[in-house]
Amino acid sequence: MIEFFKQGLLHRDFYLPPTFDIGAVFFFALTGTLAAMRRGYDVVGLFAMALLTGLGGALIRDGLFLQSGPPALTKDWRFLGAVIAACVAGWVVGRPLERYQRIIAVLDAIGLGAYGVVGVQKSLAAGLSVPAAVLVGVINACGGGLLRDVITREEPLVMKPGQFYVVAAVMGCTLFALFSARTTIPSPLAAAVAIALTFAVRMLAIVFNWRTAPVQPWSFETGKPPDR
Repeated sequence: MIEFFKQGLLHRDFYLPPTFDIGAVFFFALTGTLAAMRRGYDVVGLFAMALLTGLGGALIRDGLFLQSGPPALTKDWRFLGAVIAACVAGWVVGRPLERYQRIIAVLDAIGLGAYGVVGVQKSLAAGLSVPAAVLVGVINACGGGLLRDVITREEPLVMKPGQFYVVAAVMGCTLFALFSARTTIPSPLAAAVAIALTFAVRMLAIVFNWRTAPVQPWSFETGKPPDR
């Protein structure tokens, strides 16, 4: 068990199609575009918000954790193309989408799962341990939203109690890491299952209002956290 957590992959020759990565960039960039239009940004601000939301997690992943050369967005034009496409799509259909918040939540949930498994896959391929790969996958999934909130001067959503978001990403990333490290399941199938799990947990949290709770100081007198 200890060696499993240290080594990560038992079989390193696995491949995840770039469709997962590029698709996640588009979905997240689209949510950034809609956020920018709600705030009345101009075209420069809209593009910047879409870029940060769509590729912020990947920039943190490549620049801080993997450090495997230039970021992926500088080596494949399709990443910036996905951001531009999201800007155009948000501009064209943004008003109808704003009327259906559930659609935006669905897009965000799909991007959350896809970006999570991409981060895990790249981390395992770089030789990171399973726990480290899960951590990078979650940061990859949530980093864009974190940067978006910082830029708009809002308290980051990932820091506040609320409906399962990071929890959903952790579950999907953990499942994909376990599949990749301990089974011979093809990576695209493992990724699809992990994305489906992330999506399902996120949607169920929205429908049934599953929420995390604030951490309260422990009470030594009662042996449990005090009541709020």
